Amino acid sequence: MARISLAALVLWIALATGAAAAPTPDWAVLNVADTVVVVTADEDGSARETTVWLAVVDGAGYLRTGNTRWGANAVRQGELVLRAEGASYPLGIELVEDEALRQRITDAFRAKYGWTDAMLASMGRLLRGSHPKLMHLVPRPPE
Repeated sequence: MARISLAALVLWIALATGAAAAPTPDWAVLNVADTVVVVTADEDGSARETTVWLAVVDGAGYLRTGNTRWGANAVRQGELVLRAEGASYPLGIELVEDEALRQRITDAFRAKYGWTDAMLASMGRLLRGSHPKLMHLVPRPPE
């Protein structure tokens, strides 16, 4: 398996697409997608691609996870690459701890994913733990 750093992956994507600067996600468009792909780097540098759900609250993108490897990677690195609708977006993450905002994000996931989200929530302690990671996706500062 090839080992590549997240920074190298982002650079490769930018060069391959001819992008001079990282594109900015249109959250309204991405919110319509059922799933998106996140790319993180494992501790050994291997790229990890994971299909996840995305919710949009107040025009901003959010991801949710429990005790997953991709989530641990994103927290450790403070960044990930979001792939959706044929584009790649290098983004930073900010963990959400404000309880009122956490509830609004949870409500957005429930509204978007309906009974499937409700079923997973009922099994949440097993799948996500009692306090899942909620990640606000933000533009990465230029390097």
